Formats: sequence, structure tokens, C-alpha cells
Amino acid sequence: MELTSRIAALIEPSLLAMGFLLVRVRFGGAKRPVLQIMAERPDGTMTVEDCADVSRAVSAILDVEDPISSEYVLEVSSPGIDRPLMKLDDFRRFSGYEAKVETVMPVEGRKRYRGRLTGIDGEDVLITVDGQDYRLPFPLIGEARLVLTDDLIAASLKGTLLPPGAEDVARVAAVADAEGDEETIDDAAVADEPAGEKTA
Repeated sequence: MELTSRIAALIEPSLLAMGFLLVRVRFGGAKRPVLQIMAERPDGTMTVEDCADVSRAVSAILDVEDPISSEYVLEVSSPGIDRPLMKLDDFRRFSGYEAKVETVMPVEGRKRYRGRLTGIDGEDVLITVDGQDYRLPFPLIGEARLVLTDDLIAASLKGTLLPPGAEDVARVAAVADAEGDEETIDDAAVADEPAGEKTA
């Protein structure tokens, strides 16, 4: 497993439990390596305080697991409206919006595409560029991000531009709430027991 994938696997469960979505992990730089963590809340927001909370949580995990042998700088940021598209499902969720996509090798004679996302089909990303439809194999996509357009800004302001994985945070929160309710009930039952007696 490559370093960034390992780091993502280490920190993502904790970030989900805190109510954050992990968007991207990057590590690079020769003289002064930088570990970049991109995260956000399910509604797409990310305050300075949120960045500080994520930074502290990530630092604590990496101090214990120690996946990076050299010294490095940790940077935590939000993806912004014109977010990078990292997972195959990102392209489905942001279907209808304009995006820039670059492949690692030519597909149908070109490597750079700017057009409207139209969804996914299996492992292929569908995009329409100047009226022509293209199918881009997801494993060949090197870089992709949304383009800052009026439609994208309007959707963001309305709060309808939910980031990929928002339901994962809701699910984790629901499980945590349910477990908390069970603990509260158990504690209440113990508190009601007469001293020195045990329930069956």
C-alpha cells in the first residue's frame, strides 16, 4: 500500500467519527516534505477551528502509527467549491457540473478534457465536451476537479451541493447516537438497582 493510501486508511475512521469527510491526502516535497490533508463537513463547510481540530487528531494518530520516517509539515485545508474529484463516485454525485479532467495517457487522442460530467458507467467516467461524448476509464484519470461556474456557486450557496460521502458521516453519527442511548439506558438501570443487589 502506498504511503498516502496508508495514511488515509489510518485517519479516515477517526475523521468520520468527528463528523468530517476525508477528501484527499497528498505527500511530497524534497527539501521540506508536506503532508496535505483535505477534509470538510458533510455540508461542505470547513472553518479554521475545524482545520485545527482535524490537525490535532491527525497528528495524534500519526505520532502513534509513525508512517512517515522523515520530518514533515502537516497542512489541513478544505477542498473549496471547485473541489478535486478523487473517487469514482465523485463523478456520479457531481454529474451535471463542469469539470476539468486530465488522463495519464491519451484517450481517444487527447489527455485533457473540459466539459459537463454526465455520470458514470461501470468504471468509466462520462463527460461531454463541445457536444461530443467521451468515456474515460477511471484508472486512467490522473487529475480532475470541478470548474468554478455560476451553477456550481449557486448550488453551493443554496446548500444543495452535498459532498460525496455525506451519508457516511450521517450513518456513523447515527450509530454513535444509538450506542450512546444504549449506554444511558444501561447506566440508568444500574443506578436504580438497590445497593448490594444484582439483576439477573
